[in-house]
Amino acid sequence: MTATQTGTESPAEQLPVAIDPFGADIRAESARLRALGPLVPVELPGGIPAWAPTSYDILRTLILDPQVSKDPRKHWARFGEIADRPSWGWILSWVGVINMLSTYGPDHTRLRKLVAPSFTARRTEKMRPRVEAITEELLTALGEAAERSETVDLRSGYAQALPMRIICELFGVPDQLVGDVGRLITAIINTSDQSPEHAASVQRQIGTVLPALIAYKAEHPGDDLTTELIRVHDEDGDRLSDEELVHTLLLVIGAGYETTVNLIGNAVVLLLSHPEQLAAVRSGEIGWDAVVDEVLRVAPSIASLPLRFAVTDIDIAGVTIPAGDAILTTYAAAGSDPAHYGDEATAFDARRGADDSLAFGIGVHRCIGAPLARVEALTALPRLFERFPGMRLAVPAEELQQVPSFIAYGWQEIPIVLG
Repeated sequence: MTATQTGTESPAEQLPVAIDPFGADIRAESARLRALGPLVPVELPGGIPAWAPTSYDILRTLILDPQVSKDPRKHWARFGEIADRPSWGWILSWVGVINMLSTYGPDHTRLRKLVAPSFTARRTEKMRPRVEAITEELLTALGEAAERSETVDLRSGYAQALPMRIICELFGVPDQLVGDVGRLITAIINTSDQSPEHAASVQRQIGTVLPALIAYKAEHPGDDLTTELIRVHDEDGDRLSDEELVHTLLLVIGAGYETTVNLIGNAVVLLLSHPEQLAAVRSGEIGWDAVVDEVLRVAPSIASLPLRFAVTDIDIAGVTIPAGDAILTTYAAAGSDPAHYGDEATAFDARRGADDSLAFGIGVHRCIGAPLARVEALTALPRLFERFPGMRLAVPAEELQQVPSFIAYGWQEIPIVLG
């Protein structure tokens, strides 16, 4: 927003607001955008133009609108410009792939039909004992680390370690590739670097790490999702192409890892910052399901997700989104919308009982891994607070550093004194 803007211009007259690529204060940025209106023109890192909904109802409407696509190849008027704009290269790992996240209509239906059977309720329940066992191992390791140091980093030692181990077991990732997988997901999430070198590095990693996993599982098949996705076919014999297989693994491994890391980490920080609510959770007055719902609302693991596209001109909130324009999926803004959640929408209140957040998506693109994320969080959080009842943040919450991303909503480190 420039100094000459007053906030009274129509959206068509507003200059685009540059989104902070570091995501340094996502909550404040959502509030600034909301002050400009329910649908605001923005520029994503590198200068990519898009529309940002700031209203829960408008975002929900757009997500469910069949005239809003996720396929840039068909419906983004500026997709062809990426090759000529080096600072736009980072977006390719989000919209230049072919998987359920970036397809529309029959193409999306086909891919989801092939992939969804691997993510059954039975599969999730089958993982529960491993979630519980790994949780106990990590809690023991945290206690041992605390004996050697006054503080421990709860993100790396617990919030990150549990989902990484679970997702790697689920997909049969061999030990020699675990580090590469983690570095790939971290590089994709980092939107603070729009250099062509960073974008090229990410594309190289996508083109080497995941094919290496596929090759390993083709030679060493097992009871894991990579093996299933290699073999999967529908009743007509249709399979995932080589490219679709690579990009599907990128989606489901990344989504199953990063989102759960931030869900657990954000819940810990919020509860330790609100001791009266933590006491109510300990007493049983507030249930852990309610805690998870409120964390997903007020601090969604994915703050904003690129991108959706208008198939036709869309008239909404007094604005016309021209056909071919990009739309940012703004979960953080929707979750803090006072028009939907009341004047205290930005406050963490696990008593709120709001279970309608859009954090896992809605409709045909709802996250198929959401049940596993909840199993992990609802195991990890109660056990952590039971094991270390005197746990506290080692620094004030306002001193924590956000991960360098406008997409992810979480902390680089969570220094904790276990007590």
